[in-house]
Amino acid sequence: MFDVIIVGSGIAGLTAALNASKNNAKVLVVSKTYPTHSQSVQAQGGINAVLYEDDDSVALHIEDTYKASHKLANKENINLMCKEAANTIYWLDSIGVPFNRDNDNKIAQRKFGGTKKIRTCYSSDYTGLKILHTLFDQCIKENIEFKNEHLVLNLIVEDNTCKGISALDIQSGIVSQILAKTVIIASGGYAGIYANHTTNSYSNTADGIAIAYNAGCELSNMEFIQFHPTTLENSNILISESARGEGGYLVNKDEERFIDELKPRDEVARAIYEYINKGHKVYLDLRHLGLDKIKEVMPQERTLAFEFSNIKLESELLPITPAAHYSMGGIKTDINCKTNILNLYACGECAQSFIHGANRLGGNSLLEIVTFGKVVGINAANEAKNIDDIILSNNKQFDKDKALVKDIYSLPNKVNFYEEKESLGDLLFEDLGLFRSEEKMNSLLNKIDEIINDLSNMGIGDKSKEFNKNLVEFLEFKNSLLVSKIATLCAINRKESRGSHYRVDYPNIENDFKKCSLIFKSNDSIKISFEDLK
Repeated sequence: MFDVIIVGSGIAGLTAALNASKNNAKVLVVSKTYPTHSQSVQAQGGINAVLYEDDDSVALHIEDTYKASHKLANKENINLMCKEAANTIYWLDSIGVPFNRDNDNKIAQRKFGGTKKIRTCYSSDYTGLKILHTLFDQCIKENIEFKNEHLVLNLIVEDNTCKGISALDIQSGIVSQILAKTVIIASGGYAGIYANHTTNSYSNTADGIAIAYNAGCELSNMEFIQFHPTTLENSNILISESARGEGGYLVNKDEERFIDELKPRDEVARAIYEYINKGHKVYLDLRHLGLDKIKEVMPQERTLAFEFSNIKLESELLPITPAAHYSMGGIKTDINCKTNILNLYACGECAQSFIHGANRLGGNSLLEIVTFGKVVGINAANEAKNIDDIILSNNKQFDKDKALVKDIYSLPNKVNFYEEKESLGDLLFEDLGLFRSEEKMNSLLNKIDEIINDLSNMGIGDKSKEFNKNLVEFLEFKNSLLVSKIATLCAINRKESRGSHYRVDYPNIENDFKKCSLIFKSNDSIKISFEDLK
């Protein structure tokens, strides 16, 4: 039995693991893939903090974050994150994160969209990757235990108390249950449901949010998905905001700039998408920066552009398009990262921590997941000290999950769920994308229901037990479908435009919707309401 189980091995999960372990907890990290494969490596551009006051201040960082949220954030939570930001950076620096330095050997900073101040620390354009690798190294030093290639199927909950997880060992095909005094979900967001229109990895399929909902967790603000303005045309590989932060231009075919590149992401993405929908191409222009500057501050972007688009950034225009990138909604948590289920916590992109609201400020995602990763690791470890033992009254959830996996093997393979997944991704991008309407979203909802009702005809062709990727991807698809339906219902119910949620039939911000959506399961039905910010 463990004191703390952490579901997910990205930056949020590893930060939580490290802090729980240093607080004398016995920790297990359960991951569907491997830590170094985490979606966190896609956070390329940087992490915000006010390190050098000059004309900047923590108060301005708080103000920028709240403004970007379109008044759907909790100021107490933002205050905590922004006031701790400098300490967060210096902690990361102390454990070995290789931040870029200026000529005075101080941590260098760059400018990001949504703010006039320069406060984004970075490690070239590999910031997320460098943080992740450093944290993983520290976890190995702490002898923290990992179970990689384990897909969590469900939470084990009795009397509204989380007591562990059930998981599929992908290598062996065996379903097991693992008990723990506390559980932290740090499984990543849900922008990956937009198949073929997302910057997210193939393994980012909203599993943690789906299992939390099924266990009785409240979700919040699931209608808010951020679309990144600049991804490679045809592949949706991310080109970091650092490219614009360092002075890149967005231009049309005549090489004319048509928008302020450092406006909030939702505005920039919509402007680009409108241009593309009119049959025009949009390009990122970095030629004026010169080869030396590009190689110094964005070597990864240069490599990606050449390898996937055969474009040399120092001499050619790069065709780009928006894609789903980040999800602001998720598992509802309080400032201590607690959910409405006892002994269950959440942090990172899977959590709705009331920081980002309707639109995340660039550079704040890494700051949030490290800040609250530390908070949740300490809190879960402290709570575990108050629990003597875990006693299950039955193995009902474990038995159900073993039967679930067994039954999938016997389903007829009449409908190819991979084709349905591709179709769903296209529909989500079109109908739950940058521009939304009641008519399109209702049509999308009907299609999602049709797919859900046809799941019993979508079996798997591979009947092997060990390393059955076909089985894993079927289970992932079920999770993605559930989260797609929840996000669509939330978007239909929010009859206004706010931040990343833009409705052509309700184009204005409405005071009646200065509230957060609340989603929960009741008698197998999805219930949605709106609640005031506390």
